Amino acid sequence: MNLVELTEFLVKTLVTNKENVSVKEFDTDEENTILIQVLVDSSDIGRVIGKGGKLANSIRTLVQASSYIKDNKKVKINIDSF
Repeated sequence: MNLVELTEFLVKTLVTNKENVSVKEFDTDEENTILIQVLVDSSDIGRVIGKGGKLANSIRTLVQASSYIKDNKKVKINIDSF
């Protein structure tokens, strides 16, 4: 499972509108850095971020740990709604 699939799996387990989840990977100017953009329905943004951002930080930690095991690249995850 690559990092985008892992992120999508984690986010889809939290939201109610699973069909409105979009997860894409983008290149960055920084070397050894991956940017993952997560878009969810506006009604689900609170479920993904969590109280005080705890769920979002947990998602970032899990994906970053997976990256260190495989590629040893830094991962940045941006979470937004549409």
